[in-house]
Amino acid sequence: MTYTIEYRIVYHMKVTAIIADDLVNSVKEYTQSPTVTEAITIALKDWIDLYTIKELNKQIEKNPISINNGKKIRGINRSL
Repeated sequence: MTYTIEYRIVYHMKVTAIIADDLVNSVKEYTQSPTVTEAITIALKDWIDLYTIKELNKQIEKNPISINNGKKIRGINRSL
């Protein structure tokens, strides 16, 4: 299925973007990627991961977990 038109349409998107060379070069350097495509893919996935963590932190801030006595939890963790 990897060489069908449906696969290319559903799983890949060809994009033309005007991005400053110094920014692209920095992304390639930080990601240690040989290609621009791989570097940008890694950078976008990392950005999404960070955004997800920020959103989860907001949810936890609204409804924080309160542990009054950690002895029971420590016992459970140590038994694993």
